[in-house]
Amino acid sequence: MTHIPVLLHEVIDGLALKPGDIFVDGTLGGGGHSEEVLKRFGNRVKIIGIDLDSDAVRRSEERLGQSQGDIKFIEGSFRNLNAILDSLNIKGVDKILLDLGLSSNQFEESGRGFSFQKNEPLIMSFKKDLKEADLTAKEILNTWDLENIITIIKSYGEEKFAWKIAKAIVERREVKPIETTFDLVEIIKSATPKFYHHRKIHPTTKTFQALRITVNDEIESLKEGIRKGFERLNNGGRLAVISFHSLEDRVVKQFFKEKGTEGQAKILTKRPIIPSDEEIGQNPRSRSSKLRIIEKT
Repeated sequence: MTHIPVLLHEVIDGLALKPGDIFVDGTLGGGGHSEEVLKRFGNRVKIIGIDLDSDAVRRSEERLGQSQGDIKFIEGSFRNLNAILDSLNIKGVDKILLDLGLSSNQFEESGRGFSFQKNEPLIMSFKKDLKEADLTAKEILNTWDLENIITIIKSYGEEKFAWKIAKAIVERREVKPIETTFDLVEIIKSATPKFYHHRKIHPTTKTFQALRITVNDEIESLKEGIRKGFERLNNGGRLAVISFHSLEDRVVKQFFKEKGTEGQAKILTKRPIIPSDEEIGQNPRSRSSKLRIIEKT
């Protein structure tokens, strides 16, 4: 499946890339945004493409590596941007993009349990090669106590039936372990009222989101990533962030506001840029995306 980059032209135009820039694609994913940069600038812009998912890095390398562009592919997290740039002997960069959405490949092909539509192991980690200490959704569901499960589903999923769902999870695991996505779908459906199953948003969406955010420590990664990214921006450099739910957008909005108030930056998007009806029609996953851009002064 080909990944469709969200808000593609709005991002590239908003970043105002120019020849000689160093551009960090901090969430390389399917490589769509970097591909557009290559189309427009060739090797006149240096690209550093980073992703925690080794499959994403490999796919992007296959897709973009044959170009004549100046592009480095790095497996790692954007929250470690300082160390990554230091390893490349780069002090400052000009443009940074963080696209916080999952790629179509992660949903459709990863086999890690991101989608409620496929029966897969409950892993939900962006990392492909897990170490023993790495957290998984299965571990949360089968070992965390009731209060902690309620907290993450309520806080990160903004799920109004968090208590009922968490209680059903704890009751079910006492009978047998929760192993797969379909196990979890069945539990959530049993714990929520019938009317909740017939809305535009699938009844499992918020719980799956909450687990994925927790497994990957996404909110803290975002806070750390935008702080480090902003620090490494050259004056006049721009940072663009595409978020997909209110928690992420709140973190970005707050950080941008803080930098604007301190006089360190100019907010270029007074209101977030959202996809057009045409884009949503072509790519329904773009529906909830919001783009915010800041310029370091």
